[in-house]
Amino acid sequence: MTIDYAAVKHEILERYGTVHSSVFNVEEACRARIDYLKDFLKKNRLKGYVLGISGGVDSYSAGALAQHACNELRDEGYTAHFYAVRLPAGVQRDESDAQDALSAMKPDQILTINVGEASNALNEQCLAAVEASGVKLTAEQADYHKGNIKARLRMAAQYHLAAVYGSAVLSSDHNTEKTMAFFTKHGDGASDIVVLDGLSKNQVRLVAAHLGAPAHISGKLPTADLEELNPGKLDDEGFGFPYAALNAFIEGEEIDPAIEKLIIEKYVAGAHKREAAPEFGDSPFARKIKKHAM
Repeated sequence: MTIDYAAVKHEILERYGTVHSSVFNVEEACRARIDYLKDFLKKNRLKGYVLGISGGVDSYSAGALAQHACNELRDEGYTAHFYAVRLPAGVQRDESDAQDALSAMKPDQILTINVGEASNALNEQCLAAVEASGVKLTAEQADYHKGNIKARLRMAAQYHLAAVYGSAVLSSDHNTEKTMAFFTKHGDGASDIVVLDGLSKNQVRLVAAHLGAPAHISGKLPTADLEELNPGKLDDEGFGFPYAALNAFIEGEEIDPAIEKLIIEKYVAGAHKREAAPEFGDSPFARKIKKHAM
């Protein structure tokens, strides 16, 4: 497929471009998002929010906003609680960061669900089935796919809790990562409501600091930390270029043309992850059947 780079760049900036961090009003951004979270619960008669807390800046920002919203709702006579969920897969290397994040945001309730054994068991079953079909994965390929299993099991656990508590699952995705489709489809990319959209990663850091995050959380280098053969792998490695360049692009700055080209190509390649599943009824194939039936 031929890419019209200028047209796609325009689309990205129209859809995910943000104001520059130099003019970003963090207080206004937080206030609007807290009100948004409050309104969503009341409109849908829900009792709170569920979110996995990893120890990174994204989950801190989303979680702190949710906790503020629930605090205010209770003060206004509406019962709402924020459920912060720890979802390690075995032993988490940066567990201390997760605990520091929880201490700072003071969630109404903390729950811990370890997905390690479940992800190991499911991964073994999947690998056995794949190998039985005649396909042999490399160790690196198997490790990568296991990482996605972890992400999807974590989301399954959050939806289980949300059902139990009559709550909504909150997303910690933001515009920088949406541009790259840097999330697991139906894993951390799934949710009932998104609150950090409209923000670049730089601005998520400003939100976290404004909401009381310790400096080592608000300034933490981003990592999905899903790969066991490369623990703590920085997102920059997954992108193939510095995260700072992606932030600058989203905020409207001119960047290295070669990096801009990579961003546009990754945006196009990840389109299916950002969009809802296409439905046959909306396709020309369905319209063809309807036309013949008339």
